[in-house]
Amino acid sequence: MEPTSFGSPITAYLPGLAMRKAAQLLPGDAKTDARDAFVIATTALKMPDTLRTVDRDSEVLASLKVLAGYDDDLARDCTRQINRIRSLLLQIHPALERVFTGTRLTTQLSLDLLARYGGPTALITAGRARVKAWARKTKHRGVDALVDDVFTALSEQSAVVIGTAAAEKIIPRVANQIAALKKQRRELAAEVEELLDAFPLREVLISMLGIGTKTAATILLTIGDGSTFPTAGHLAAYAGIAPVTRRSGKSIRGEHPARSGNKQLKNALFRSAWVASNCDPESAAYYQRRRTQGKKHNAAAISLAPLTNIALFLRLHPRTAANIARIEVELARGFTRGQTVIDRRRRTGEADEHNLATPIARSDAAVTVNAPAVAELYLTTLLNR
Repeated sequence: MEPTSFGSPITAYLPGLAMRKAAQLLPGDAKTDARDAFVIATTALKMPDTLRTVDRDSEVLASLKVLAGYDDDLARDCTRQINRIRSLLLQIHPALERVFTGTRLTTQLSLDLLARYGGPTALITAGRARVKAWARKTKHRGVDALVDDVFTALSEQSAVVIGTAAAEKIIPRVANQIAALKKQRRELAAEVEELLDAFPLREVLISMLGIGTKTAATILLTIGDGSTFPTAGHLAAYAGIAPVTRRSGKSIRGEHPARSGNKQLKNALFRSAWVASNCDPESAAYYQRRRTQGKKHNAAAISLAPLTNIALFLRLHPRTAANIARIEVELARGFTRGQTVIDRRRRTGEADEHNLATPIARSDAAVTVNAPAVAELYLTTLLNR
């Protein structure tokens, strides 16, 4: 369907869930192609805001979508194989499985070790000295520590569990599959980065704190150039990080986390916020303040996502950043208290470059404002509140 806006045709579609909900508002319960077409046409005519635009003119975005979808499949396959190898180790030797905690199992040294020896029987037969000599030839880091931990765990169990021989035949195959999947993902990441180099917004996204190649690709796939979002609030609502107001009379009122929104964009903003809280001192301080307020890890990390959302919006909309006198702080109630970015009062000892208390007239707003600099200043000001 191609609705026309200001004489410029665009391609749009109605999501299946939205179409089914709209069908409940219209008479009839039949499910036919003719009625589906009627529902879509009526919804597009009466409620055009429910339509989603399709980026049909960008070869880069189309290629990114294909590569990102394949990478998601590889990630799921890799996770499934990791869970399988953990299950096998836990079944035949629980102490050995505890050695490979967290990401230690997916290191190249661990995968090579399991691919060569398979399990406890071959490791015990080879002995600590021979295994350590082989591991040192691989030139991986942490060789001695891993081999010592492995043989310490092997000494904790003397019984041989039924099915150990069969499991030790499967473990090397699974380890090789995990290594192959990781190699494919690295090659795919290089191809994605090469594609992003040809996209004009790549530098804008990569320059933001906590956003790398994969997160940038996810953001581009979900929102494109961001031109369809007039304000940062619209972008936050689409991502599902804007609070939902539930109010009925005077007895029921409050703000609640949104359960809807684009999950891919929300996860990308969450990853970006979490990385920022580990790398940026101001973001880390804000994260710790939220933890001291009783918030759990996910809640404290996601509370940084609206700040990333605002910085992202300002970088994608340099004209809006230039006319910053009209920008509203699009964050949860209670954090901004309905203030604008220019009416916040100076705090005691605040630096002059962070002073936004003096209102800026619209006619005086400079058109050549550096959007990334404004976004960084804006984000720093909010983090210090």
